[in-house]
Amino acid sequence: MEQARQKKQLQRCKAIMSLFASPAMTPGPSKAAPSNDMTSRAIAAGSVPPIAAKTADPFDRAGLYMPVALRRRLPRLATSSFLVASDIASYLVAYFVVLSFFPSGLEGTLAERTFTIAAFAAIILYTSAGLYPGYRLHDHEHLRRRTVAAVKVAVLAAFGAIILPEGERLLLAVIGFLALGLIVQPFVHWLARGLCWKLGVWGERAVVIGGGNLTPALVAHFKNHWQYGIRPEAISPDSLEALPDGGPSIAVIAGDTGALAPDLAAMRRKFAEVILLSDAPSLKVSGLRPADVGGEIGIRLTNSGSSVNSDLVRRILDLAIAIPASIVVAPFIAFAAAAIYAIDPGPVFFRHTREGRSGKPVHVLKLRTMYQDAEQRLETVFRDDPNMRAEWLSHFKLKDDPRVLPVIGHMLRSSSIDELPQLANIIAGQMAIVGPRPFPEYHLSAMDSEFRDKRRSVTPGLTGLWQISERSNADIELQQQLDEFYIDNRSLWLDCQIILSTIPAVFKRRGAY
Repeated sequence: MEQARQKKQLQRCKAIMSLFASPAMTPGPSKAAPSNDMTSRAIAAGSVPPIAAKTADPFDRAGLYMPVALRRRLPRLATSSFLVASDIASYLVAYFVVLSFFPSGLEGTLAERTFTIAAFAAIILYTSAGLYPGYRLHDHEHLRRRTVAAVKVAVLAAFGAIILPEGERLLLAVIGFLALGLIVQPFVHWLARGLCWKLGVWGERAVVIGGGNLTPALVAHFKNHWQYGIRPEAISPDSLEALPDGGPSIAVIAGDTGALAPDLAAMRRKFAEVILLSDAPSLKVSGLRPADVGGEIGIRLTNSGSSVNSDLVRRILDLAIAIPASIVVAPFIAFAAAAIYAIDPGPVFFRHTREGRSGKPVHVLKLRTMYQDAEQRLETVFRDDPNMRAEWLSHFKLKDDPRVLPVIGHMLRSSSIDELPQLANIIAGQMAIVGPRPFPEYHLSAMDSEFRDKRRSVTPGLTGLWQISERSNADIELQQQLDEFYIDNRSLWLDCQIILSTIPAVFKRRGAY
C-alpha cells in the first residue's frame, strides 16, 4: 500500500511538472523517468540506488584519473569558457546587425574599439554577477542580471558620449548593440548549454534529500530541468557518512528539514554547498519564494570562499602588498635587530614551527622579543605565582611577562613590528596578509579538534579579525569565535576591511602586549 501511494504521488508530481516543462530548452528526451520507480522503492526500503551512468562523473566514464579538486573545477571552467564564447558570438552578431542599420559613419577603428570595449565591459559584469556558469539560477534571474549589466554599460557609454569627441553619434549605436546582444544571447546560450550538457560537463553532482518522500520527485525535477546545473543523486540521510571524498560537493535539502537541523553543521563540513530549496514553478516544497533568495533555487549555505579565482586574486593582492612593504620596513627591521642584539646578544630572529593550511608546518619568522632563556623564566613564574599561570591558561599571554626584553621587546610587541619579518613567509606563499594567526601547538591544543580542522582549511595570516577586534584581550573562546566567523564569511571585501582596520589598531596599541 505504501509503495502504491508513493507511486501515485510521484505520477501526480510528474504530471504537474510536465505542464511547466519547456521543450525548447530541452535538447533531448529526459532519461530520468526509468530510474524514478527504482529510486522510490530503494528509499522506501531505506537503501540508496546505485548512481546512474548519466549522473556519473564524465572523467570516470572516460577512464581518466585526476585529483578530486581538479576534477570538480575543470567541467565548471570548460562550461564557463563555452558560455563566454557564446556571449562573444552574440555580440559579433549584434555588431554586424548594427552596421547594417547604420551603414554610414560607423565603419572604422573608433566604432570597432567602442563596441569591443562595451562587450568586454558587459562580459566582466556578467562574470561579477555569477553568470558563468550561472548554475542554480532561475531563467528570469539570468535575464535580470544581464539586463542590469547592459544598463550599467549603457550609462557608462552615455558619459563617454558627453566627454569623448564624436561620442554622440556612437551612443545610439552602442545602446542598440547592447540591446541586440540581450536579445541574441538567450538563443546562443541555449546552444552552448545544450552542447555542454551533451558533452557531460554541464552541472555539478548533488545529493538530494527530501522530507516526506519528496526525494524521487526532486530527482526527476532536476533531471528534467537540467539547466539549473544540478546533477541529482538520491540518498538517504543515514548514508551521508558513507560518501567518498570524491563524491558530490553539493547537498540539496527540501521539505520538512526540522529533523535534519542537528545534522546541518555536519553537512556543511561534508559538502562545499548546502542548499535549502525554495519553491520552483513546477514543484512547491517550502513556501519560500525564489524572489526572497535573489532569484536562486534556494538558500545557499557555503563554506569559505575558496574558488580558484578568489584564491588567485588573494595571492596577487598578498604579493602586491608584501613585496613593496618588505622594502619599506627593511630599515626598521634592521634597527630593531641591532637594538635586540645590544640588550641580549644572540640570534635576533626567531623561527617557530606553526600549523599552516592543510596541516602543513610553517616556520614563522619573527624578531626576537624575549630573552634566550625564556622558557626557564616562564617555568619559574608558574611555580611562584598561580595567578600568572591562570592568566596564561586563559589567554596564552601575560601582561607582565618576565621573558620580554626591556624597552625594545615591549615596544616591538605593542607595535607588532616583531611580526613584520613574516612578510617573507607571505612572499613564499606560506602565509597570507589576512587569515587566522598561526598559533603554536600549545595554543591550538586548547581548542577543539573540529575547530582546528576548520582553521586548517585556510591559509594563516599576518593579521586577522580578532587582531583588529580584541588583540591580546581575547580569551581562547572569543579568539575561536572571531576566527570561526572570519572563516565562515571569508571574502575579498572582508579581507580589505581587515587590512584597512589593521593600521589604526596597531597605532592604538589597545590590547597589545
